[in-house]
Amino acid sequence: MSTLTTDAGALGPAIDDAADDMLRVIEPRSGWVPIGWRELWEYRELLGFLVWRDVKVRYKQTVLGAAWAILQPLMTMVIFTLLFGRWAKMPSDGLPYAPFAFAALVPWTFFSNAVGTSANSLVGNTHLISKVYFPRLLITLSSLGTGLIDLLVALGVMLAMLAWYGSGVTWHLLTLPAFIALAVAVAFGVGAALSALCAVYRDIRYLIPFITQLWMFASPVIYPVSFIPERWRWIFYLNPLVGVIDGFRASLLGLPFNGAAIACSCAMTLVIGWAGLVYFRRVERRVADLL
Repeated sequence: MSTLTTDAGALGPAIDDAADDMLRVIEPRSGWVPIGWRELWEYRELLGFLVWRDVKVRYKQTVLGAAWAILQPLMTMVIFTLLFGRWAKMPSDGLPYAPFAFAALVPWTFFSNAVGTSANSLVGNTHLISKVYFPRLLITLSSLGTGLIDLLVALGVMLAMLAWYGSGVTWHLLTLPAFIALAVAVAFGVGAALSALCAVYRDIRYLIPFITQLWMFASPVIYPVSFIPERWRWIFYLNPLVGVIDGFRASLLGLPFNGAAIACSCAMTLVIGWAGLVYFRRVERRVADLL
């Protein structure tokens, strides 16, 4: 029987080289931090898992389940129809006030819920951030997933409402996916910035409900864009949700498209989205220590 002997000294450099290849040191970068779109794409399966987790947690042990996605904008529409449509006689571009309001509440409800969830996403996932490495931006992205499902459910109710009122579907409906994408982009940009702010300053989360409430009255949810005096509309158009909500109404109700509002909304979405992502990446370098 022969004995195999190995020179430990000869294997020492090889073992050290293998260990260096397997070791990955993660350190905060200084200066400009790129967004890292390629890394986000590599972790796309994790994004799907996080979205599914949030959906299950949201509707677990609930009485009505997914019906809450319908009840929230539906009950708000009923109240708005009574207060502003019947009693205050708010103009609605010659349409019944109920579908006019509901067409705006669909994107607004998505935006408000998505921003509120995204703002607390980093703080609420401290147990993951402090133990496992992955792009932290996925947490904010996953917060939009549940809201997007609710939006699609509410759109089904909107189409049923149009059939009830005898409103026909026009070719404008083909543009609806573009406005859904615009609403998601606005919510993502604002949510990314607020999630980073809440990680640094914990009291910001108490201001978010107040800010979103004011934002609703600064958006054409209960009134049409034509309600704003023409000389002030250029300031009004700086709100990115103006183009989103007006676009939803145009695509669902067959109203004319407001090109100026949509163009300003796209431009402001790019500005807000880029600023939100840049600030998020700056905070991301030290988010594990902050939490």
